[in-house]
Amino acid sequence: MLFTVPSLSDASIESSSVAYPSKRVLLAKITALLAAATCGGLVSPTGEAARRRYPPTTHPSAMSALTAAIDNHIKYLRLSGRIAANERTAWLVYDFTSRQYLTAINANIPYQSASMIKPFIALAFFYKVLEGKLHYTPYNRMRMEAMIQYSDNSATNYFIRLLNQTSRRSGPVEAERTLKRYNPGIFRNTRIVERIPTSGRTYRNKASALWYNQLPFSNELKRLMNLPNRDRVYTGADGVARQTWVFDKTGTTARLCGNMGILVAQGRNGGRYPYTFIGIIEKARPTKHYRAWKDDRGDVIRDVSGIAYQHMSRLHNLV
Repeated sequence: MLFTVPSLSDASIESSSVAYPSKRVLLAKITALLAAATCGGLVSPTGEAARRRYPPTTHPSAMSALTAAIDNHIKYLRLSGRIAANERTAWLVYDFTSRQYLTAINANIPYQSASMIKPFIALAFFYKVLEGKLHYTPYNRMRMEAMIQYSDNSATNYFIRLLNQTSRRSGPVEAERTLKRYNPGIFRNTRIVERIPTSGRTYRNKASALWYNQLPFSNELKRLMNLPNRDRVYTGADGVARQTWVFDKTGTTARLCGNMGILVAQGRNGGRYPYTFIGIIEKARPTKHYRAWKDDRGDVIRDVSGIAYQHMSRLHNLV
């Protein structure tokens, strides 16, 4: 299921309907719930999640079951040797419907960004389009699709060069400055290009802002992140129902394997239940067997995505 974008102007994108049913009702309901959210308690987990601070709007009972399931699975993988001693993992699941984090393991630690930073480069570019300094031409749209759908590094460098042309700063510095200037609260912990943002709350804020169309060209960003690709949260994740919609970006280096995105599950009542899923596995030193390592760690993320979906299914009676 893809978004339809009738025009490339920001005004038309922000006001346009998308191709799936009841979008306005769903967004209105979720927005109202988020507006009413308040800070909840913090939990003290064990194992993989031990000694980590949890973000606000979290209730211990909402966290414990999924956190324990993920923690036990990672412990098993460590014992079996599928996750090495010099690798750390991070997991975050935020349920838009209940307004709660369902887990936030190691979410306050900075990690490598890999290609997961590319949607932020795209967003900085779109801000420059709004300023009239750059233009979203058909060619730029094609390069944008290459950057997000296929993680094309040359396309990424192309947009970084465009950002560089808009100021005396380097492209990465200008991208970070632009994001923080327009949304200082959301992007205050963002580091372009070396690090992805820290803290579970920061992750949630970014996903929320995108999902509720609070960022420029939000529907276009979602269209780009919804283009078919080999993700690690749905593709090959046997525990995730095929009716689920996915808006995501993967990231891979010789030290990091990750995926971040929004999954929109379908309930048996016909409703839609969106949630954020982020999984990261980072190695202390570069692997010597890149392809095998990234394939295996990608499967670990798929396993945990399936665990998260099954937890969501019990909460919301999903298909």
